[in-house]
Amino acid sequence: MSDKLASIEKQVAAIIEQGAPPLARWHPALSGDIDILIDREGHWFHEGRVIKRPGLVRLFASILRREDDGDYYLVTPVEKWRLRVALHPLVVTDFETMPGGTGLELVLNTSATVKLEHSGQWFREPKAESAAAVRLEYGRSALFSRPAWYRLVAAASVDADGESLEIAGLSLS
Repeated sequence: MSDKLASIEKQVAAIIEQGAPPLARWHPALSGDIDILIDREGHWFHEGRVIKRPGLVRLFASILRREDDGDYYLVTPVEKWRLRVALHPLVVTDFETMPGGTGLELVLNTSATVKLEHSGQWFREPKAESAAAVRLEYGRSALFSRPAWYRLVAAASVDADGESLEIAGLSLS
């Protein structure tokens, strides 16, 4: 593992023990570019080799932020490294309806769960053959895996106007 990765891992591991990282409060200067690529399927690569440790991917995903310039960064209190993302950094692999049918709890490829409570979080990804994606906090986004999307559409119903699909109070249109 490179010195950059080891440094980031050490900083973030200590922070994660205290709860979710407060990315909104961290604004260090750009440290540079790091040779990390997240491919179209949500696999993480460092220096051309897949990162095989799921815990390390989860750790890095927890400090991932997309900024107004459209680029993604790994951010700690003292470092900020730009990385490359081919399409979306995260993938929705499964979901459950939240109690009371008020939204969905999405399971990501990092094993993290996020709540989808607003129809405005949906969007279509032109670069992914009309696949559906969702907006997440800190500018991140997640593309639905094919099995998760098919399951979602199968569980949806037509709205009262007969014009769009709905599930758990969310419009899929």
